[in-house]
Amino acid sequence: MKYVKNHMDSIEGIANYPMISLLIFFIFFVLLFWWVATASKEHIKEMGELPLDNDYNNKP
Repeated sequence: MKYVKNHMDSIEGIANYPMISLLIFFIFFVLLFWWVATASKEHIKEMGELPLDNDYNNKP
């Protein structure tokens, strides 16, 4: 473990990677929330009922 810590300390700018990861994570969930908030109720209802729709499952 000591080797890994010393190796990571030798990399310049290593402190930026956690911030970039947090930013990507935050942007993903903001976009996901925006998509859910703007999706039409008909589309959400159709997708919710899709596993129970026998006509859709029986189509060739």
